[in-house]
Amino acid sequence: MRRTKTNGIEIVCEDEGNGPAVVLLHGYPFNRTMWRDQIAVLKDRFRVIAPDLRGLGESVASDKVAGMDQMARDVATLMDQLEIDQAVIVGLSMGGYVAFDFHHLFPARVKALVLAGTRAPADNDQERQTRERQAARMLAQGMTGIAEETLPKLLAQETLARNPAAADRIREMIDSTSPHGAAAAQLGMAARRDYSEDLENINVPTLIMVGTEDSIRPVSDAEFMHRGIANSQLKIIENAAHVSNFDQPEIFNQALSDFLGQT
Repeated sequence: MRRTKTNGIEIVCEDEGNGPAVVLLHGYPFNRTMWRDQIAVLKDRFRVIAPDLRGLGESVASDKVAGMDQMARDVATLMDQLEIDQAVIVGLSMGGYVAFDFHHLFPARVKALVLAGTRAPADNDQERQTRERQAARMLAQGMTGIAEETLPKLLAQETLARNPAAADRIREMIDSTSPHGAAAAQLGMAARRDYSEDLENINVPTLIMVGTEDSIRPVSDAEFMHRGIANSQLKIIENAAHVSNFDQPEIFNQALSDFLGQT
């Protein structure tokens, strides 16, 4: 684990292994520990960097709004400090939004992209209003109850029934998240720009992954990105929901490893 000052805040990250760099960007409202299984698989061949994004996990921040572009700049500064010029950028859910902004701001630093459980379009007005209400609730009531409300959408029904340890890990991440950090990230996602027009400008190898049971970012969102990114592959994972690396870790890891071996 490393702690480093980045753009006025302290970023905590995992930095394991040697070889070509792979940066893992977690979803919301999670932290770097969501990548534990992926780090274990990849660190023998790659240098794996998994930061807690601004305001989440152990990366404390006082922002009222944590923009996806600011998170992307945090990642770039972290890479500078770790003396990494270029990396494969892997983003799941909110991490995918950060990956889009990172590619937009620092295209030369992206060797390849992996986009899992995410989408290109911005929120519509109703979605923005929902995020704003959720942010206000978190600030007023904390994270109590949020895990139980969201778990049925985050994990596949089979996982919830047969793998309680996966549910416990996600519950622990959500419960330990700072309400202020979570609210700031919600407002940052609400304010994110539309990445749809970026798709035709992504010229690096790109792997898009999605679970068949993902009701948050369904297969149609992944297919839209696949059509728009010329040099992209689409991996649809059966019996997986939004957090597909928890539902089907072996399939997720194999797809990721195979893709990294091609880049």
